[in-house]
Order: sequence, then C-alpha cells, then structure tokens
Amino acid sequence: MSDLRAPLLRLLQAVGLVVTLLLILFPLYWMVTASLKTENDLFSMPPKWFFAPTLAAYADAIENTEVLGNLLNSVLVTVSAVALGLLVGAPAAYGIARYRFRGRRDVWFWYVTNWMLVPVVVLIPFYLTASWLGLINNPVVLILVYQVFIVPLVVWLLVDQFSAVPVALEEAAQLDGLSRVKIFLKISLPLVKPGIAVAAILSGIFAWNDMLYAFILTPSPDARTAPTVVLNYLGGYVIPWPQVMATSTMVCAPVIIGGIIVHKYIARGLTMGAVK
Repeated sequence: MSDLRAPLLRLLQAVGLVVTLLLILFPLYWMVTASLKTENDLFSMPPKWFFAPTLAAYADAIENTEVLGNLLNSVLVTVSAVALGLLVGAPAAYGIARYRFRGRRDVWFWYVTNWMLVPVVVLIPFYLTASWLGLINNPVVLILVYQVFIVPLVVWLLVDQFSAVPVALEEAAQLDGLSRVKIFLKISLPLVKPGIAVAAILSGIFAWNDMLYAFILTPSPDARTAPTVVLNYLGGYVIPWPQVMATSTMVCAPVIIGGIIVHKYIARGLTMGAVK
C-alpha cells in the first residue's frame, strides 16, 4: 500500500497543478480570443470555440482611441517611476540593513506598513496638491505619486538582500580606503543585482497596472496611461466587448511578455538572502 501512495500523491499533485494552470490561463485565453471575434461570434450560444479570427477590433481601438499614445505614456511613467523609486529606496534599504540606530525597526516597519494604505484614502489630498502645483494631466504627478508604493516595495525587498552581503567584504574595502558611498556603489550594490531586478520588475508591474491614480490625476485622454483606455468604452448604453478585449490585450501584453522573459530573475532575486 505504501508503494502505491507515492505515485498516487505525485499524480494528484500533477492534476492539481494542471487544474490550477487552466484556471489561471483561461481568463487570458478568453480575453485574447474575444478580441479576435466579431460580436456575433462572441455572444453566440453555445460558445464558438472555433471561429474565423479578425483584427477589426484592434483596428477600431487604434483608430478611435488614444491607446498607442497611452501605451507610450505608460512606458514613460513606469520607467521613470521605477528609476526614481530605486534611486530613493536602495540607499534607504542599505541604511536600514547596515546601520544600527535608534528607531531602526520602526523606520523599517513604517516602510512595510505603507502597503496597507488604501489608495482612495490619499487620493483627494494628492489631487488637491497636484492641482495647486499645476501638475494635473502631467506625467510627473504620476511618477511622484507612485513612489508611495514603489519605495516601500524596494525597501522591503532590498533590506534582506543587503543584509545577506558579508560585512567582511565592506570592512576589507574600508581598510583599502574606500568611503562608505563607494563601498555602497562598488561593493554592495553589484552583489544585490538580482534583488534590484526583482524590485524593478515588481514595481514596474504595479505602476503599469495602476488605474485609480492615472484616471483621476490625468483626466485628459491624451495624458492618460494605458489601463484607463478601457474606461472609454464603458460610458455608453452598448459596450463593444471585442474592442474592450482588444484594448485589454494590448495593455496586458507588455506585462505578460516581460514577466515570461524575466521570470528566472524573479525566482533568483526572491530567494537571494533567504538562507544565510
């Protein structure tokens, strides 16, 4: 009986993984296939699993919305926000990991608990501040606002990474005459590149997917980021679902493709520093 238990357990695990994978991938499959259907095919009963694909929904989305310009806005905002977040968060994480000062744990806890902040709570203060500064419909306002969740994420991920770097390496470099800044730049920072890559990737995903701040702080259609384009279709009596799905596919594709390309770096970066 015990000889059959191990193969049966492996079989159940394999079945569970396949079922989980299907549950995860089916919404993506439905979104992509719906974007390639006509409305008649999309709403046919029973559902059509085999159909003649068409790019009409993509052509309509590109012609009648600012989706391409909004995608460019998303790239600009995401890259700039992540770069600023790493510039601010990496030194902060290094300081928390290396220096023993009063309130150190409280500072780290404050960074981590920023993730508990509900975005809508601070939306009105952000809007009033941006309006007073004249930054409404300016990509700069999104770059600055996104630091609310990017910097805490960077600090949270990199504190353990810097803690895993042997102190002896930095002490040896200090004996050779390197300043603390040069030690950080030339010794510690290169050793935590996988962690930095993970922090950049995850921060980029959160910045790219944001809809609430982008919709409120950049209301002009040509200033919005890509995720808000879908909302253009939701204001009428009839919703053109193939166009909605086509736009959603164009918005999701960069994140999905990028995640597939860099998934090995995510696994390596998340496990670095877990075992000392």
